[in-house]
Amino acid sequence: MPAHTFQSSNALTGTIRVPGDKSISHRSLMFASLAVGESTIQGLLEGEDVLATASAMRQLGAYIERDDAGTWHVHGAGLGSLLEPKQALDMGNSGTSTRLLMGLLASHGFNATFTGDASLSGRPMNRVIEPLSQMGASFEASQGGTLPLMLRGAAPAVPITYRLPVASAQVKSAVLLAGLNTPGITSVIEPVATRDHTERMLTGFGATLEIGEQNGERLISIHGEADLKPQHVIVPGDPSSAAFFMVAALIIPGSDIVIENVGMNDTRAGIVHALRQMGGRVEELDQREVGGEPVADLRVRHSALTGADIDPALVPSMVDEFPVLFVAAALAEGTTRTTGLEELRVKESDRIATMAAALSLAGADVEEHEDGLTIRGTGGEPLRGTAKGASVETKLDHRIAMSMAVAGLVSRDGVSVDDTAPIATSFPTFMDLLSGAAG
Repeated sequence: MPAHTFQSSNALTGTIRVPGDKSISHRSLMFASLAVGESTIQGLLEGEDVLATASAMRQLGAYIERDDAGTWHVHGAGLGSLLEPKQALDMGNSGTSTRLLMGLLASHGFNATFTGDASLSGRPMNRVIEPLSQMGASFEASQGGTLPLMLRGAAPAVPITYRLPVASAQVKSAVLLAGLNTPGITSVIEPVATRDHTERMLTGFGATLEIGEQNGERLISIHGEADLKPQHVIVPGDPSSAAFFMVAALIIPGSDIVIENVGMNDTRAGIVHALRQMGGRVEELDQREVGGEPVADLRVRHSALTGADIDPALVPSMVDEFPVLFVAAALAEGTTRTTGLEELRVKESDRIATMAAALSLAGADVEEHEDGLTIRGTGGEPLRGTAKGASVETKLDHRIAMSMAVAGLVSRDGVSVDDTAPIATSFPTFMDLLSGAAG
């Protein structure tokens, strides 16, 4: 899909449902593929990243199919019984599947080659190569520790205790997944809590995990040679996808929407806290638990937002939502400051620099720092929009494209986005939902 211009919008109303959580979708396919017997998955996110995981698990010996009602059926190959892939595992744009699968295969005694698209091939893998090498796996990576990459798994792998040098759910998960097929107990020490879907779901599938504290830090231990049992998984709505509609409803006058079935896991819902801190009216209705994950329906109404200093402690629980939070800040009254965002520089794009350039082009007052942005908001006045013939560079990053689409909805002259195709990696129904809610 080529460039697209997003114009100022009517109020958003009604009830919508966003696609399934991407993190949980990846893991449900992987863990079901390790259980012996049939698992079913409902609400799976059917974006390109998750389909890349399904394709990789098929190459490793799992039988995976989708029925006409949209339920996915997975007949697992069994932990330790995965097949050596006959060709390279093409991970597309998905950093999550790549890092998790590297962990999973590190304790299986065969070789696997990982490839990806141009964006993924620029992303660093050394942070997972380091602990997995300690467990006995070996790697031949491209320059700078990037894809294409060949992994030689260890059988048996060696259990380790690994302290995360940087808060990363993907690195934590990679080590825990390697520990699944490793004799003994593998442990991860987490200085800052990160999203805990791996721990919750592995426990649900029957693995033995212990979660405690050591010197004020989180200690997660997994017992190896696990015997995973098939499950029926219901995937909650992705808070990262809901975030675009939350911000749009907060900044478009007259909006009042309900977003159903949103995952409200504490390690993921930082965006709700940050928007409330800025005066956003976000109400949780019908709080419930589904498959070990907290879920709620969110009612979001147009609000006069005020600038705020966003607590860096929230970063791990909303790292992917900062691009759209920057848009909310651009419409708030006063100044919003964000710090501690170095991790955003190694996402699908350098999200600090890319959003600073994009919002400035659309008429926002933005100052870039090494670890975040300072944004002086308009107090609710529409953004100027992009000049005729100018369009925002998304750098092939789906979250930049969707964030700037939201900015276009509150602009005078519209915001042109150079390429909306990357949106399909995480949110294939975004454009349809947006036009539906704006009536």
